Amino acid sequence: MESRNHEKEEELMKTIYQCALKVHSTLGPGLLESIYETCLFHELTKRGVLVERQKSLPIKYDGIVIDSGLRLDLFVEREIIVELKSVDFLAPVHQAQILTYMKLAKKEFGYLINFNEKLLRNGVKRFTLKGNIPQ
Repeated sequence: MESRNHEKEEELMKTIYQCALKVHSTLGPGLLESIYETCLFHELTKRGVLVERQKSLPIKYDGIVIDSGLRLDLFVEREIIVELKSVDFLAPVHQAQILTYMKLAKKEFGYLINFNEKLLRNGVKRFTLKGNIPQ
């Protein structure tokens, strides 16, 4: 059953990448992150994918819940976190950000996509926590 879930998530990851590629090839680099977010949300929903934009992610700390305004750019099928950027280059802090979001949300899969690249494939990074999610 677990491999079946991974197969579904693999298909979703492919769909996210294909939609991001369509957005990038249509618009090109150099726009604001919010524009790419809106267009990627549209492409995913057109394909029947459940996706939430700017999903609130409360933080649980020492027995309290902190609603700190932390937001996931896109949350796909309640399983995959997609963090979007439109920056000159992805810095280590961007990788730390997606990994922390995944850990806090207890989600195994994530994508970090920088649309400010001539070739989108150079700005796409896929992440997995490989089952090492604390419960």
